[in-house]
Order: sequence, then C-alpha cells, then structure tokens
Amino acid sequence: MKLLYRMVITAILVVILSHVLKGIHVVGYATPFIVAFVLSLLNTFIKPLIQLFTLPITIFTLGLFLLVINAIMILLCSAIVGGFVVDGFLPALLFSVVLSLSQSIMFAVLGKN
Repeated sequence: MKLLYRMVITAILVVILSHVLKGIHVVGYATPFIVAFVLSLLNTFIKPLIQLFTLPITIFTLGLFLLVINAIMILLCSAIVGGFVVDGFLPALLFSVVLSLSQSIMFAVLGKN
C-alpha cells in the first residue's frame, strides 16, 4: 500500500513538473502513472548497479555524480515510456533534482503511511 501511495504522489508530481519545467512533456492521463512505475523499477534494479560501477567517480565528486545518475534514470525512463519526452540532459537533470526535492517534501508533509 505504501508503494502505491508513493507512486501516486510521484505521478502527480510528474504532471505538475511537466507543466512547470521546460523540456519535459507528458502525453495522456495514464502516462504519469506509468512513469512513476518505471522510475520505481529503474531505481530499484538498475540504479544500484550504475552506482556500484561509478563508485570511484561518485567518491571523487563527493556524491555530486549521483545527480548525473538520477538524470540518466530520467532519460532511460523517457526512452522506455512512449508518452514521456525529455528534451535533453539538462532538463532531465533539473527534473530529477526538483522531483527528488518535491518527493521529500510531500512525503514529509503527508506522512509515511
């Protein structure tokens, strides 16, 4: 139930951010939910592998390379989900940072249940 709750919040944030940020386009009503689902799968299975392989770079940049990894996850999601289009790396980077901050705020305000 908690996972579904988090994915619904993420889907709502994807819709809001696609209207606010340039370079992020969402087509259709189901697409944000698919994006939230695919992002959760990518963050669960693919992201840890990328973090493991890029650990020296991440340590050298004091963790800032994790922002690049998050942007790569957004670009991968854009390649997988048909109605979700990201115009380039910089919009993906900005989207990932704002989405992460927004999720943290929403989960803190609305509670963990």
